Amino acid sequence: MCVLLQSLFAKKSAKKCSVRLAGPGREIFILKIAGSNPAPSTNKKDLKTIMAHHKSAKKRIRSNESKRVENKYYAKTMRNALRDFRALEDKNVAVEKLPHMLSVIDKLAKRSVIHKNKASNLKSKLMRQVNAM
Repeated sequence: MCVLLQSLFAKKSAKKCSVRLAGPGREIFILKIAGSNPAPSTNKKDLKTIMAHHKSAKKRIRSNESKRVENKYYAKTMRNALRDFRALEDKNVAVEKLPHMLSVIDKLAKRSVIHKNKASNLKSKLMRQVNAM
């Protein structure tokens, strides 16, 4: 396993290392490399994925990653649309675009990209903004 970690982190001097498993045994990070004393950061970007042994678990890891990327795209698209909507100053245009924004938020909440309470709060804020114009 140390050889695998050496290749992942390109540490040629790492002869000994201690490793800690994180999560359900699929992710690891290095605690100590070759007697170095502070441990490397434990940020998410330092975590490396190790594939599971069962076929179904491997497929689950692949599908989770593709769903995560897709959800991230939709959430970011919604945030950009919200930013553009909040920048509107004309009430007629805002009233015209409000149903579309509410629809987008509801769809993301239905697919669990965002939490239903967050969706409710966002819709409420948008409606208050339009009514205050």
